[in-house]
Amino acid sequence: MILEIADITIVAGKNAEFDVAIERGVREAISLAKGFMSFKIQKGIENPNRYLLMIQWATLDNHIVDFRNSPNFLKWREIVSPFFAGPPVVEHFQLLTE
Repeated sequence: MILEIADITIVAGKNAEFDVAIERGVREAISLAKGFMSFKIQKGIENPNRYLLMIQWATLDNHIVDFRNSPNFLKWREIVSPFFAGPPVVEHFQLLTE
């Protein structure tokens, strides 16, 4: 299993709309992807314009090859990218221990 963490900062004053859009984007685009397992969204307290989207994928290729080369990736970006203050920072992690 691979954990993708996307660190997203949005334009100030757009939180209510983005809160709806990010969940919609995951449910209507990302969750349909091959290898998608689960997701969580965290919203910043000190910086409410910062969000962490955490997605569990079966494999790294499921994210960077299968999803990013699919029409669902374009749909995802269409839903959420109008809110971005800059490009998200995306990194992948593997479980070391529980």
